[in-house]
Amino acid sequence: MDNDSLEEEKGVSLKKSADSEESSSQVSEEDFTDMESSDTGENGSPRYHQANPEPMLEDAKQQEREFRKQLNRNAREIVSGTIHDKVKLIVHRPAYDEGHQQEYASLSKGLMPVVREIAKKTLPLLEHEVSSDFTRNRYYGSKFQADSVAYRDYRYFAKKRPPTESPSLIVGLRVDESASMSAFGRLEAAKRAVIAVYEFCQICQIPILINGDTADVSRLEQMSIFAYTDYERPDAGDRFRLMGIQARSNNRDGMALRIMAERLAASSQQTKLLISISDGQPKAMDNYTGSYAVTDMQQTIEEYERKGVTFLAAAIGQDKDVISEIYGDERFLDITNLQELPAKLVRIIARYL
Repeated sequence: MDNDSLEEEKGVSLKKSADSEESSSQVSEEDFTDMESSDTGENGSPRYHQANPEPMLEDAKQQEREFRKQLNRNAREIVSGTIHDKVKLIVHRPAYDEGHQQEYASLSKGLMPVVREIAKKTLPLLEHEVSSDFTRNRYYGSKFQADSVAYRDYRYFAKKRPPTESPSLIVGLRVDESASMSAFGRLEAAKRAVIAVYEFCQICQIPILINGDTADVSRLEQMSIFAYTDYERPDAGDRFRLMGIQARSNNRDGMALRIMAERLAASSQQTKLLISISDGQPKAMDNYTGSYAVTDMQQTIEEYERKGVTFLAAAIGQDKDVISEIYGDERFLDITNLQELPAKLVRIIARYL
């Protein structure tokens, strides 16, 4: 089943809210520009504040260390009591340098016009809000917003969101960093995909969590998580961290999915979408392979679907049949043409808004 057929069968579509119904046709080019991410330039390419950023201040370094420790504690708590309980886990918070910035500029250049066009069609249908309870910039409402008076457009109020309005969305993107990702252009395709998804989510103000993972780097590090972006600590430099994605070692998929799914399940957003980009079936030491690993993944998917998490698997390698069997046809995206991966993922996310 191709992606378009899958999307039609799932019946996923954008839903206009009561307020967007009256304003969606009136969004101008100028309005769209105002709603874009402040970190992209006029041509859609990332805007760099400086080519070689200054070293982090000591306070910032300490905050980053504390955040990394928190991520490690959270991940270990999530897998406690599961079959991954004894696996030696380390969560990394990758740094970035000028080389990462240059790579990002090169890969994103051709992607941004596509991302911006999809976002341009999506934004008029979204409800722009500052919380899950109130929507801003209304001509009437129950809550006066003093800071809106400066705009002199009489939209000084916020109002409660009725239950019929479009649900809020959070996106998780898991990237398989197994050694086989180095073959046939898969690694670059994965990087291009995460760039497209990340920038789309920035423009549309969608919280996003992007993790990479690999297994068996060493006996003391049996599972490695790379926390590239985190909705609890957004940073404009996150787009450059993404360039740290690379092909490494084995893959312990069930553990990676569980850690991300728990984070999404605990979020306040109503729609929780977790996409896995992978080129192969699970395989890690000791004996995390075959039916044992498949059963773990399927049980994890079933457990977190009951908690409201929607799973999709973007298969970009030779094990597509196995990945389809693990996730099920309704959650499977067969990406035959790697060049189509970025735009397809962005369009799929847009349909969940």
